[in-house]
Amino acid sequence: MSKPSGSSYGWVVVAVGALMTCVAFGSMLSLAVFLQPISQDMGWSRSGVSAAATIDFLAMGLAAFFWGALSDRYGTRIVVLSGSLLLGAGLIGASQATSLWQFQFFFGVLIGVAAGSFYAPMVAAASAWIEHQRSLAVALVSAGMGVSPLTVAPFASWLITTYDWRTAMLVIGIVALALLIPASFLVRPAPEAASPAAANGTSVPDRQWTVAQALKTPQFITLALAHFACCAAHSGPIFHMVSYAMICGIAPLTAVTVYSLAGFSGLGGRLLLGVLADRLGAKHVLVGGLFVQALAIATFLAVGQLGEFYALSVVFGLAYGGVMPLYAVLVREYFGVRIMGSMFGAVSAFASLGMALGPLAGGWVFDTFHAYNWLYVGSFAIGIAAVAVALSFPSAPRPSQPSLDLGRATA
Repeated sequence: MSKPSGSSYGWVVVAVGALMTCVAFGSMLSLAVFLQPISQDMGWSRSGVSAAATIDFLAMGLAAFFWGALSDRYGTRIVVLSGSLLLGAGLIGASQATSLWQFQFFFGVLIGVAAGSFYAPMVAAASAWIEHQRSLAVALVSAGMGVSPLTVAPFASWLITTYDWRTAMLVIGIVALALLIPASFLVRPAPEAASPAAANGTSVPDRQWTVAQALKTPQFITLALAHFACCAAHSGPIFHMVSYAMICGIAPLTAVTVYSLAGFSGLGGRLLLGVLADRLGAKHVLVGGLFVQALAIATFLAVGQLGEFYALSVVFGLAYGGVMPLYAVLVREYFGVRIMGSMFGAVSAFASLGMALGPLAGGWVFDTFHAYNWLYVGSFAIGIAAVAVALSFPSAPRPSQPSLDLGRATA
């Protein structure tokens, strides 16, 4: 394949990645819309239903490294195809669940494992295809998650209002299979780079890290901790946003628009902060975005009117959405494309553990105190901790510096 056609097809891979993250994460995060209808219809506690989201993120975290390593070894297509089948099976199975444990298994375990197959492998695939504007490519793949609240959540809300939650989840499962299975066959391996330098996106040779060596570096440890704290801070406020807005007196369909606006702002934030990262450096933009995110979380304690929710959703979405692609950019910058699937999968595993805390914690806080105030207090504290960790992030290692103990390849 010639370079021009390869470069052109790379943007097809980026578009497929955006579609996959939109459908997969949109389906998983749509539980925020299903939370109240399922709880009322089945008589299950909010914390019990929310636990399915916690299981989602735990399963996604455990599976992310596994899927990333498989994509490095066997290619991305088989990974995302397998994930597509699991996602459809999970949604369809959850729609027929008659007990809480069945729902938690199908919506939690199966959908969580499936979701882990899309983001890290497709980010790695896009990075391998696009030699220039890699930050934009990563941001666009990640933007699928930002689009999902504008597509899957309103679709789910309309289906629930028109029919019931079971029909809504069944339809979403069928649509996910119809979209993702054909899209999986559009994923192709990137053409071989002309040189190690091209593969690494720099003018100097790649260090040729092994995964074991890279996992021991301070760059990986600090990045993983920052991503964990970042996601632990925003997962609860995101998941319980619709429920909190309804408690404040906002109608269900209108409350979903608050959630959708945050997702739309997240889409803009991914592109905006990606451009800023190219100019100012990913670390500096990451620290600033995390600080704005923490302040936005604290502001939830002061809002109650629809206009206030809309304004806060814009700021919160810009912040939490904008920082997400920056972790992938830093992984790509520090460890190169050769093991990016494995390394970003490992970082994503920590992020998923952080995401697992918020839904369950929010459900427990509401069931215990009949209010969400302590959720926002705790999330703000964790958000400030994320800023502190990001500030301590080590500088990027320079391949030109000798570092034999870290596994630099020798001639």
